[in-house]
Amino acid sequence: MTTPDHALSTVRARIEAACREAGRDPDTVRLLAVSKTRDADEIRALHACGQSAFGENYVPELVDKYDALEAPPAPLGLEWHFIGALQGNKTRAVAERAAWVHTVDRERIARRLSDQRPAGLPPLQVCLQVNISEEPQKAGVAPAEAATLADAVRDLPGLELRGLMAIPAAEDDPRRQREPFARLRALRDTLNSQGHTLDTLSMGMSGDLEAAILEGATLVRVGTALFGPRPPK
Repeated sequence: MTTPDHALSTVRARIEAACREAGRDPDTVRLLAVSKTRDADEIRALHACGQSAFGENYVPELVDKYDALEAPPAPLGLEWHFIGALQGNKTRAVAERAAWVHTVDRERIARRLSDQRPAGLPPLQVCLQVNISEEPQKAGVAPAEAATLADAVRDLPGLELRGLMAIPAAEDDPRRQREPFARLRALRDTLNSQGHTLDTLSMGMSGDLEAAILEGATLVRVGTALFGPRPPK
């Protein structure tokens, strides 16, 4: 059985190798440990190895783990990211706990997060989720509509618009993996040419993080390669 420290060092080595191939500084790519379906003890174990940023896909799981791991007298002080589909009736729990939300794809969700972000917390860092492969079954704003959404989100109080996120269609060929990541990077560059200052590309997972890094990913979301296969439901 792979230990947490070995899994973490293996993923970090993959990130460093991809950065070398791309001619990039490894410090420009952050690792987000995707901890959905994992329990608090597994998160504690990976944190003990030096991982501090964790991503959750489901609001009830975020609430349970945040409340367990950040409770006095010894909160871990983790950086919590919400990376799943977000419904309007569940935004408050995320606004009160997360440091980042990667899945803003509607102005209504952004406004609710803005209204519900506690005044005593730093601005909530947000990415727009883009349906970069334009798959009808997937969430995300259409690429052609991203500029309108970015303009609407940019000045909302309590939020800081940081970048774009995507989950492209699954692809095994590394060359084909790069294509949607390149489109997301180009979209980010277009938005910046229109006056935005986006610095984050949240793209790449266990099976395609190298392709994402080659196309400019600044944050990769990795679950299976860190925690192993997910337990059966």
